[in-house]
Amino acid sequence: MQISAEGTQPPSWQRRVLFGRNPKRTLVRVLILATLLPLAFTFILKPVHVEGISMVPTYHDNRYNFANRVAYLFRPPRRGDVVVVTPYSDRSIMFLKRIIGLPGETIAFHQGRAVINGQILSEPYIDFQKSPCDWEIPPVTIGPDEYYVVGDNRTMREADHTKLLAPRDRILGKILL
Repeated sequence: MQISAEGTQPPSWQRRVLFGRNPKRTLVRVLILATLLPLAFTFILKPVHVEGISMVPTYHDNRYNFANRVAYLFRPPRRGDVVVVTPYSDRSIMFLKRIIGLPGETIAFHQGRAVINGQILSEPYIDFQKSPCDWEIPPVTIGPDEYYVVGDNRTMREADHTKLLAPRDRILGKILL
């Protein structure tokens, strides 16, 4: 950085790059952002680090995403939504899963395909030709305030997969991307 003849002031183009044309307005914007961003990342967006292969091929291991925590304030979760779920009272443990069963439905798995109320669920996000699956799970009736969530990777052994009947209050938010 050059020092001008007046003393320690940088040239005007550098000041403009650093502080903008109106330094007071720039300072106000910085203060607003410094206040709003922590609030947004605390109450609206939840950063999520994907660990594991249960959501392959949709979401891959070691990637980052955001959960929208206000997505379900005005509408209930829907079938097909990818959500962040806390299976236990400890909210530091989170799973990334897809909702396939809604409250009051009966769900089963036959040859890896989800069967909802006796009808095979269309799951276009899973290529059953490439990913053969042999899951056989007997029917389970979902409670009035529960959702059945499971990962997209049906090539994993059924015993190694975490499937949950998640109460509504344990669904933290919907994945954005």
